[in-house]
Amino acid sequence: MWYLLRDRRFVSFKFVRQAPIGPYVVDFLCRQAKLAIELDGGQHAESARDAVRDAYITGQGYRVLRFWNSDVFTNREGVLTGILEELTGKLSE
Repeated sequence: MWYLLRDRRFVSFKFVRQAPIGPYVVDFLCRQAKLAIELDGGQHAESARDAVRDAYITGQGYRVLRFWNSDVFTNREGVLTGILEELTGKLSE
């Protein structure tokens, strides 16, 4: 996923990897669109800790978009479409 997002390769949006937001580190962050992207394994299903983390991050003005690791491998186009919809939706507001 980092290969697809880095160096403004994804529709010219700048992403950083392993970016801190307060006490948390998100997998990918687009500061311009205030979008945090998390790639998670199955251990994160219904995670109360993730709910607290997401609440903090959204409280800082970011949106959190989560995908399963397996989706990146089996549905990469769907993942990229979801990211693009979040990015373009935020900029048109």
